[in-house]
Amino acid sequence: MKARDRVAVGVLRSTLAAIDNAEAIVPAETKGLAIEQSPLGVGAAEAERRVLSPGDIARIVRDEVDSRAEAAADYERAGHADRAAQLRDEARFLGEFLTAS
Repeated sequence: MKARDRVAVGVLRSTLAAIDNAEAIVPAETKGLAIEQSPLGVGAAEAERRVLSPGDIARIVRDEVDSRAEAAADYERAGHADRAAQLRDEARFLGEFLTAS
């Protein structure tokens, strides 16, 4: 992939962020602690992450493709053909990525 391929770079960043968000686990609610009771040290603020299967990741990527296609249709109806074309390019790129893997 060329370093200057802005469509690919943008859509990959966005999709990786969606995958990263899907890995997040909602932390357990904690009651306020006094400063002396707060956890300290390396890793004290680390949160566990969910491990996604390849199927989970493929579903997330498919959802990204679908949301871009829907948004492109909305932009097209609103008369913004340039933005609609960009979103279709992004959806096409992700679709090709799905079929290649």
